[in-house]
Amino acid sequence: MTPLRIALYQGPSGVPASTADSLHSLASAARRAAEAGARLLLTNELYLTGYALGDTAADRAEPADGPGAEAVAEIAAEHGLAIGYGYPERDGEAVYNSFQLLGPDGAALANYRKTHLFGAYETGSFRPGDEAVVQADFGGLRLGILICYDVEFPETVRAHALAGTELLLTPTALMRPYEIVPQTIVPARAWESQLYIAYVNRCGEEGDFTFAGLSCLAAPDGTVRARAGAGEDLIFADVDPGLLKASRAETTYLGDRRPELYSALV
Repeated sequence: MTPLRIALYQGPSGVPASTADSLHSLASAARRAAEAGARLLLTNELYLTGYALGDTAADRAEPADGPGAEAVAEIAAEHGLAIGYGYPERDGEAVYNSFQLLGPDGAALANYRKTHLFGAYETGSFRPGDEAVVQADFGGLRLGILICYDVEFPETVRAHALAGTELLLTPTALMRPYEIVPQTIVPARAWESQLYIAYVNRCGEEGDFTFAGLSCLAAPDGTVRARAGAGEDLIFADVDPGLLKASRAETTYLGDRRPELYSALV
């Protein structure tokens, strides 16, 4: 069972001047990630456009197979690695806060729409997605996707664990002063649901938002295998299927559940 090396790109800092600028930064990160042996590069929530879109979210949104996807696909194929990126997605009249995963050949592997919207800005700009578990197979692992606020609900992470997710991709735009999420909640979620969580935050300031950074890879044994600081960063970590298997054998939360007692949850 060969570990999967992943790269988490916490950047660029601040509001991108244009999607073209975001793509330029992504190409640079992809080159560095490939040179370091990474097979999967992950970016943050609404990476292509920036998070603080105000009332322009609908104007900046594009289809899942739009020009942004085409440009990211070219970067993925050029550097031979899978790329996951956040973007505002248009589907007819609806606009979603979405994250798409493309394979190293540029082909689409999965597209997820954020199900739990945070605050007045998001609820006023986006429609919530209605598919809780979106997955793809890559690098010998079953990957799942959540976005930011989604991971703060234990039910969403447990649903992924029960569906077989082994590495949970979680792009985010977490603001200060909520550093408790990457520092405490994300490692706890990885431990209690026995999976890896790749949590990729924004950094810097956009409008009224100051992002906390602190991107990380949390392992199923509760440890943090890589951690970024508060500024722009590209960090690397290995997702080890062997460690996951051993951790699940020792920490048997998933097998010891008694779902017949939890009917009140739904």
